Amino acid sequence: MSHTAQITSHRKPRRPSASAMALRAGVAGGVLSTIAVAGSAGTANAEPVTETIEMPVLSPTAGLALAVEESVQSQQQIAFEQDAQAREDSAADRAAKTAKKAKAEAVRLAEAEKKAEEKREREEAAAARAAEQERAARAAERTDLSTARTASAPSSGVTGGTTGGSQSQAPSTSAPASGSVATVINFLKAQLGDAYVMGATGPNSWDCSSLVQAAFRQVGVDLPRISQEQSTAGTPVALSNLQVGDILYWGNAGSAYHTGVYIGGGQYLDAANPAKGVVIQDLSGYPATGAVRVL
Repeated sequence: MSHTAQITSHRKPRRPSASAMALRAGVAGGVLSTIAVAGSAGTANAEPVTETIEMPVLSPTAGLALAVEESVQSQQQIAFEQDAQAREDSAADRAAKTAKKAKAEAVRLAEAEKKAEEKREREEAAAARAAEQERAARAAERTDLSTARTASAPSSGVTGGTTGGSQSQAPSTSAPASGSVATVINFLKAQLGDAYVMGATGPNSWDCSSLVQAAFRQVGVDLPRISQEQSTAGTPVALSNLQVGDILYWGNAGSAYHTGVYIGGGQYLDAANPAKGVVIQDLSGYPATGAVRVL
């Protein structure tokens, strides 16, 4: 027999150990469970009996797909949350701008209302002052009227060597000694632009009755000082039959509160009020109540 001839081995085949089998199952990634059943009751030449139960192995590709899917879902969730936050921020920004605009509009309206109220207060104060001045002017005229009546009260005396007493009363007006209507009108126009000052008698400021009195004094007519008496100082004239130089009055005859002089053409000249001073005005804008003629 050749020395290279194979000699049958009587050694028992090696059984795989439990640790080796567990290692192989661990590498596959599954749950490892190896049950080895060995029976060695026979002769030394008997073959070992080994049984291995293989556990399912997870595929690496499936694990990667699951991870990718979870990543995609996570990114989608993040994107959704960012979009929601952006929408919320945008809505808050619009709300803030709207609130700011509304506040600015409210402030503007409040300022406009305040200015309007201040203007109304100024106008009311000016009207109150004008009314007070008018009341004061009327009171002064009533005082002058009372004084004039006291001064013109009748007195007794002896005249012409007679034994009886006679009473005389100074007339409220006298016939013009000289001059003309033109003189009166020229004087009045020379005062245009002068100021209206209650109780003033010239030469650069007047009230209504003092200007009329001064104008007729230029032609020798001595008119009463106040408008109440001036309204009854001459012959009553219808407003439809006015002549240049007629005295116009406003209010009732004997209690008139304003006077002026007719200058023709539907116009009159007067010391109107503190705001206007001495001016020419249209009767259509402020119709007179009546008129008297002294020339």
